Amino acid sequence: MPLGERGDKSDSRYSGVETEFNDDMPQILSFNIDGGFDFVVSPLIDPSYRPSLSDSYNNGHVIPPFAGSDLVVSPSQWSSRVVGKISSWIDLDSEDQILQKDSEIALKQEIAWASHLSLQACLLPTPKGSSCANYARCVNQILQNLNNMQLWLRIPLEKCDDDATNGVSDHSNRGQIDSWETWNHFRLLCEHHNQLSIGLDVLCSLPSANSLGRWFGEPVRAAIIHTNSFLTNTRGYPCLSKRHQKLMTRFFNHSIQIVVSGAPVHNLPTGVLELDANHTDNHIDSIQRHPLRAYLDYVAYLYYKMEPLPDQERFELGYRDFLQSPLQPLMDNLEAQTYETFEKDTVKYLQYQRAISKALLDRISDEDASKITTVLMVVGAGRGPLVRASLQAAEETGRKLRVYAVEKNPNAIVTLHSLVKMEGWENIVTIVSSDMRCWDAPEKADILVSELLGSFGDNELSPECLDGAQRFLKQDGISVPSSYTSFIQPVTTSKLYNDVKSYKDLVHFETAYVVKLHHVARLAPTQPVFTFTHPDNSTTKCNQRYKKIQFEIPHDTGAVMVHGFAGYFDSMLYKDVHLGIEPSTATPNMFSWFPIFFPLRTPVCVQPGAPLEVHFWRRCGSSKVWYEWCVTKPTASPVHNSNGRSYWVGL
Repeated sequence: MPLGERGDKSDSRYSGVETEFNDDMPQILSFNIDGGFDFVVSPLIDPSYRPSLSDSYNNGHVIPPFAGSDLVVSPSQWSSRVVGKISSWIDLDSEDQILQKDSEIALKQEIAWASHLSLQACLLPTPKGSSCANYARCVNQILQNLNNMQLWLRIPLEKCDDDATNGVSDHSNRGQIDSWETWNHFRLLCEHHNQLSIGLDVLCSLPSANSLGRWFGEPVRAAIIHTNSFLTNTRGYPCLSKRHQKLMTRFFNHSIQIVVSGAPVHNLPTGVLELDANHTDNHIDSIQRHPLRAYLDYVAYLYYKMEPLPDQERFELGYRDFLQSPLQPLMDNLEAQTYETFEKDTVKYLQYQRAISKALLDRISDEDASKITTVLMVVGAGRGPLVRASLQAAEETGRKLRVYAVEKNPNAIVTLHSLVKMEGWENIVTIVSSDMRCWDAPEKADILVSELLGSFGDNELSPECLDGAQRFLKQDGISVPSSYTSFIQPVTTSKLYNDVKSYKDLVHFETAYVVKLHHVARLAPTQPVFTFTHPDNSTTKCNQRYKKIQFEIPHDTGAVMVHGFAGYFDSMLYKDVHLGIEPSTATPNMFSWFPIFFPLRTPVCVQPGAPLEVHFWRRCGSSKVWYEWCVTKPTASPVHNSNGRSYWVGL
């Protein structure tokens, strides 16, 4: 019984239960599935089994005591209803050589059996002690030849309180180690393998919000919540603290499945659960209760309580964490479908209309409104949405307009001619089929309007285009937009890093991607990078830029892994009318731009209190513009995309 339906159909609507070993797998499944859970996390082998105690240990013909043969349940049940739980006694870094050898044999046997059963995942035990090198080596070896099965490394959600020691953790005491660092050491030893993920143990106490945030950029597949982490409400039923509730909602939103673990610790009525004020009645009926059903019902209650996805989020679902190459509208002609998508963004064009209205009011007084005609040029008119916004602004303000719609795409020109004829704009709008940098305008413009902005502000070459068009703007003319600034912030995003790594080449690590960021941890507030202002009346125009930026990761976050940098922009269209995607000031309900992502070839681990120093360059050549970037603190990285060898924007 999935927890419920949501627009994203995510895996988080499926909930599991951790069980003890039972060699009767059909009984385990029927009991727990009938009890409301969607899958079980169950040991595959008798926990008392040790290879060294077997009579066949020396000749290698031992048959381990698995939980039934592959025939006891159907293949579809094995693959969809069972997550294998690898024996918790396994310790490959033990000083005891026999235990170490037993552990390696058992681990390989159990994963081989799970692979034979086509399980979707196996839960690996938490690394023991301060070292996990041999454990990671063995897992990495297994991963090299594993089928599509995921390995979930069990990690407790804990972080030591190291504020008093200025970020220096006492690694001699296992209980004081930040569990994120345990995970990080393990995945580094396993080379960031994309089939290695996390089963996160949620405990009674939680780390700081910043520390928790790190995990949402990591490959967490399941959150295992223990019954002793639940509180008791006034009716005697299990509930969670406000912080736990908020965390659970974030798990749901990131497609992380919930697994209930442990024995019941609440004295619940036997038989049927009474309808409680804190529960919906969707799944409460007169059935015999599973001992953990009250916990499942509470998880379902939290799921149902979530706000439905907004329309914009539903629209963007298919783009989440999907790498796209940025558009090159100057070098390439856009297709009709691309125009169609952007033209649906009504918020963007309303902002442009507001900006143009204010510019018209400032330009022409009420007394002159009927006598003076404002010359407005839309450069890069596309299929006409900015032409329409400009004419609506003129109607709104009672100002007279003469519009030039300049567009280089001959296919869009066809649509523009049709639009002008259909709307009856022949006496107002002149269509110009030309690149704005080459056109000789018959008169100067009072207002120059463009929508040449990219996800990083200048990455679709707005500065170069508007520099070329500025010659036909009056000396006191207005540019809409008047300025724009790019921003970056460091992020953890294991998903995107592995997607880039899968190409196995340098080019993709030196390419910037447009991406709807979802499984990402934003590690520090954004900082500005490059700013461009229009019109630019300086005598020495230069669109090359360089910026050194230092980020401070909040101290209570703990150590972090930086996989790259998320990029955004904010633009002032005119005066106080702004447009942008920088998170703290983003224009609500606008979907024309997703952030840009600059990956790092080698992720950088930043310890608490250590600065992260980043360098960004915008470089210009005769036929292309490109970015270069690198990290110099805490460790130095190569300069990415030197001389635009991998990624550039064509002029």
